[in-house]
Amino acid sequence: MVLARNLLIAALMLMMWAAVAGFGAISGWWLTPVAPKGDTAAFFNAAIKMVNEQSRGNTALVLIDDGAVYTEHYEPSVDDIDRQTLFPLASLSKWVTAYGAMQLVQAGKLDLDAPISRYLTRWNLPVGAFDNAGVTVRRLLSHTAGLTDELGFGDYDRDEQIPSLVASLQQPRSSSGTATIAVGLEPGTAWMYSGGGYLILQLIIEEVSGMRFAQWMQQAVFDPLGMHRSTYDYPGNQENASRSFDASGKPMTPYQYAVAAATGLSSSAADLIRFAQVQLHRDNKDTHVLRPDNIRMMRQPHGQMFGTDIWGLGVMLYAPTTSGDYVFGHDGSNEPAINAALRINPDNKDAIIVLVTGNPTLATAIAFEWTLWQTGVPDFLMLDRVMESALMPFLLGLLFIMVMSGLLAIGGRHWKSRLLT
Repeated sequence: MVLARNLLIAALMLMMWAAVAGFGAISGWWLTPVAPKGDTAAFFNAAIKMVNEQSRGNTALVLIDDGAVYTEHYEPSVDDIDRQTLFPLASLSKWVTAYGAMQLVQAGKLDLDAPISRYLTRWNLPVGAFDNAGVTVRRLLSHTAGLTDELGFGDYDRDEQIPSLVASLQQPRSSSGTATIAVGLEPGTAWMYSGGGYLILQLIIEEVSGMRFAQWMQQAVFDPLGMHRSTYDYPGNQENASRSFDASGKPMTPYQYAVAAATGLSSSAADLIRFAQVQLHRDNKDTHVLRPDNIRMMRQPHGQMFGTDIWGLGVMLYAPTTSGDYVFGHDGSNEPAINAALRINPDNKDAIIVLVTGNPTLATAIAFEWTLWQTGVPDFLMLDRVMESALMPFLLGLLFIMVMSGLLAIGGRHWKSRLLT
């Protein structure tokens, strides 16, 4: 009976410690930033070390401090990589698309909360078990529309014919098997990443603006913001564009990206510097760019994971800041080994831009370290790294519980024998 009681107590202590270790992991207790807080030079040196150790292709790295460029690094010089070099952005394209959609909202041409069927004439969501009227632009932007495609769009070889927008909606090419763009969850009840939602947004922007998607983005975003290099055209035909590499560093022929709104934008460090500065309300009194209140609206939380806010209207919410705001932005990853990240801390107007070809995770890894350095809190994109940080504390706690349980058991038998004698 005593043994059973001791085992139960030990099991309860172990469960409690596992919960503490897990909570500590997502709170950053077990992780050490790569540089002292506020020491931008030290962080930059740590980031350059990561680039030198892990880059197998081309990298652009920019740190913004208090809204101004602090330093830049482009590697390797043999490829003449500079701040004007084009890199494919993969899913970071979604943030720029969201900015373009919000221009239509600001102009009163698009209602965030109206059923999207109000705007569609060329295609509609297939009828299913849930009410498609619950699918709104707000929910498409925040991945809460109940779409269950989880796309992941597949890329196209250089010589393949790109399907039309409607054809892609009807039968999208997925990077992981087949997918159907349809409502599979009650809209508004859960967060689920949906590339298909941004394909729908591309169609909505065309329908409402009366222009092809790329034309609208040029007129509404790139020209007003001074993003002169950004393009949805095939990267392999562009001047001063980064070569494509696989994860081993082998040069590859660039892919075509069929879904412009979701994954198809190529941009430069110079253009993304401008985009970041506009988010920080520098020089954005022009009525052709988003007002500060609409920019702030984009980072209001809408999507949650495990009770934690992770998504706004087209932006990822990486970590809470001391003011109650969020480090926000977007990452992107694509084949063969493309990775991009742009993150902003609105509290101090710091930001980081990392563009990579030749490593599928390097930009996200550097941006993860930047977020931890800025806030002390790890982001959700590298959950494996976060949970690994809890392993050693958990094991040490387990050892402590086992030792204490053993000592208590020995002590209990000792006192029992003395009482009997």
